Order: sequence, then structure tokens, then C-alpha cells
Amino acid sequence: MAEFGRPLRPLPTPIPGLVLWELPVHGDNRGWFKENWQREKMVAAGLPDFGPVQNNVSFNDAPGTTRGIHAEPWDKWVSVATGRVFGAWVDLREGPTFGTVFTAEIDPSRAIFVPRGVGNSYQTLEPDTAYTYLVNDHWSPETSYTFLNLADETVAIPWPIPLAEAELSAKDLTHPRLAEVTPVPPRRILVLGANGQLGLALRAEYADATHVEFASQADLDLTSPDLPAARRWRDYSAIINAAAYTAVDAAETAEGRRDAWAANVTGVVALARVAAENDITLVHVSSDYVFDGAADAAYREDDPLCPLGVYGQTKAAGDAAVTIAPRHLIVRTSWVIGEGRNFVRTMASLAERGVDPSVVDDQVGRLTFTDDLARGIRHLIEAGVPSGVYNLTGSGAPASWARVAKWVFELTGNDPARVTPVSTEEYYASSTGPVAPRPRNSVLDLEKIAATGFEPRDAYAALRDYLRA
Repeated sequence: MAEFGRPLRPLPTPIPGLVLWELPVHGDNRGWFKENWQREKMVAAGLPDFGPVQNNVSFNDAPGTTRGIHAEPWDKWVSVATGRVFGAWVDLREGPTFGTVFTAEIDPSRAIFVPRGVGNSYQTLEPDTAYTYLVNDHWSPETSYTFLNLADETVAIPWPIPLAEAELSAKDLTHPRLAEVTPVPPRRILVLGANGQLGLALRAEYADATHVEFASQADLDLTSPDLPAARRWRDYSAIINAAAYTAVDAAETAEGRRDAWAANVTGVVALARVAAENDITLVHVSSDYVFDGAADAAYREDDPLCPLGVYGQTKAAGDAAVTIAPRHLIVRTSWVIGEGRNFVRTMASLAERGVDPSVVDDQVGRLTFTDDLARGIRHLIEAGVPSGVYNLTGSGAPASWARVAKWVFELTGNDPARVTPVSTEEYYASSTGPVAPRPRNSVLDLEKIAATGFEPRDAYAALRDYLRA
């Protein structure tokens, strides 16, 4: 008999992500009732919102029926409708817990969440046992599994009914031993915009990660109608969208406006739909240009957006589109410095060539170096932070572009007095092409990301290290 009246609560196990749950069962002389799956209550209690799409039932008419150790490419919510089972789980994923075993009896008052890559098996302890499970991908004959031999001596599962007396498939005794099993790799991460400044930094950040893939626009066209079929998207846990149209001034032209909206909005909408349909975390890089820069304080993540120009408008629209995906991280940054041509390298070159520049002094912000940005993105993904917006820039005292230029001159052994501060209007007075409006205040508040355990580097210290490299 199932135990009545237990509260809903999770019971952690030695296998990361494998969680045993006690379920409330309500019964009387007529029988019993339980909420076998209740998304709102269970997610609130800590169950991953894993998005089940299929419900399966395995009926077993005799005690001792034993099902093999199969690690499947999806998450499972396992419970029992009638009867009782001895369950055994073996971690077959890459990592330090590979080979870890957990066993427990499951009756109608218990369920267990089994993450992708954990080998799952059971043995029935009563006749007419109905074993049920929800999964978050559709079964097909082509599905690839990882198997472990039921009688493996290393994991040594203590089956209540010896395998020699149990009802089982002969195939389950011919599967590989643990020493012969290829560990299940993690779900993949796809980095888009892989050849841009941030993309190159992400390549370096994930150089040790074989499950991370990189794609340029030539590899994956976000505006293609074939995007939903371009990958087996259920194999991916996250997409990092480091691709964007960033030509701020050119975006003010007719052609640039079309290109900016196509890359920063239309493509992002398509990507968000793919993420929503396949349980993928979409990581999207946003910009300080979504604000008008009129605030007197640093911008927080929940401040209302008010972009000035076309580029900022497309980034704001893209931010809104990203929220289509239930799991999303919008990483808002500013004044990005990485490989290739950038403000810091330009100033360093002018200093060495003896050129004394005039630099804008009424736009204030913090530099963000792409290696820090890449490190912060990885941290947010691996920390499993809640969906939402996270500001991520360099830390320390805000500075104007002119102040940054003076820092560059000073750090390269040149006289910072050679830099002449000017207003934005003075700087662009002689410009003959389109000029996009810039926010005067680009300072972003960093309290939220610091609360996740990530400490952005001081912008001045990062600049010093960048120039020394």
C-alpha cells in the first residue's frame, strides 16, 4: 500500500540531477488519488520545468520483471500507477560521478526525476505493476541509447530478486560492462556569430569543451525558412547568440535599416521560436543602446527601454523577441573591446604615431572586454540562473571616452594631455555621413550579476592587461 498523507518534497540523491520525490496520496475505503504530475506545484518545489511531450506506460504482469539499464537522450519523470518496483539508476554521463549508483523502492507515493544520460532500470516487486513516465522528447526507432549490462560487477546493483530467477531480456545481459561504456556527453551548446569579436572570445573560453559548436552566418542563416530543420535541436541545451548587426551609423540609412532589422529582430524571432520548441536556453547579447542615456544613475535590468536610433531600436525589439523562449538570458553590455579594430587599439596607434586626437567627453560608461563577457556568459549558463536580463560590463568607476583615451596614452607611456576632450556635437560637426544618436549615459548597474557569484573585472585593470598582452 502507498503511504497516505506525505507532503510533496524532494529527496536528493548521490547522482547530480537525479531527485527522488515523495508525492501526496489521498485515500479512503474506496482507493486512492494522487496528482502524479502537477507542473505549478512541482516546479515551485524545485523540479526542473523540463517540458514533457509524451506519456508512456509499461505494464508488467509478474514480480521479478526486470528492465535493462538504458540511458536515454531525454529527461524522465518516473512513477508507479499500481504495484511497486525496485528502481536502480547509474550515472552514465561524462564527469566525476560517472558510474555512481542509486537505488530505491517506488510505489504510488513516490516518483523520481531522471536527467538525460542517467541509466534507468527497475524490477517489479508486485504483480500487475504499471510503471509510467513522462519524457520531454518523442520516441522514434532511430533514437540512440547508451546501455549498461544488468549484471555489471562494478556497479553491483543489489537486485531483490536474483537475475537468474527474474524475467528479463537476454539482450540486457549482453550489453557492455561499465568499463566499456562510452560516457554520455552533455547536450551541445551552439555559438552563433563565431567569427566576430565576442565569438572569438567564446571560442577561447570554450576551448576545452568538446560539446560546444561554433557557427558563422555562412554556416547557419537565421532568416532561412529551413532553420527549424537545420539541426537536431533537441540535442542542444543552449544557443549563445553573439551575432548582430552593429554598424550604428550605417543603420540610419535605408539599406542599413533593413539589414539591422533582419539580423537583430527577424533572425532573433526565428531563433527564439526554435529555442521555445526544443527546450533550449537562448543566450542573447544586448546593448546599452536600448536606453536613451538620459538617466542620472546606472541603468538597472528592469528600467524601461527608450532607444534613440535605429540600431538601439532593433536591439530593443530583439530583446523582446528573445522572451518568446521560456528559458532565456539577455546579457546587456556596453563599450565592447575584443580582437580586431576597436577604440583602444586606435588610440594606442595614434599615440605611437604622434597623432593628438580629439575624443568625446560627454558620453560615459565602462569598457567591457570580450574575454570577461565570454567568461560571464559561461558562468550564467553553468550556474543555472533564472531567465531574465543580466547587465555585464567592466566594473569600477565610469569614464568618458576621452578619459579612456587618456588611460591608453598613459598606459602606453605617452602624455595623456595630448588627448583633447570635446563634446559629441563638436566631434561630429564635420561628418558628411549619417550619424546615429548615442546615449550619453551607458553605465549599467552590476548588482544582479554580482549576486550570481560573478565579479566583473575592473575596467581600468582590464585595459592595462589588454595593452600588455
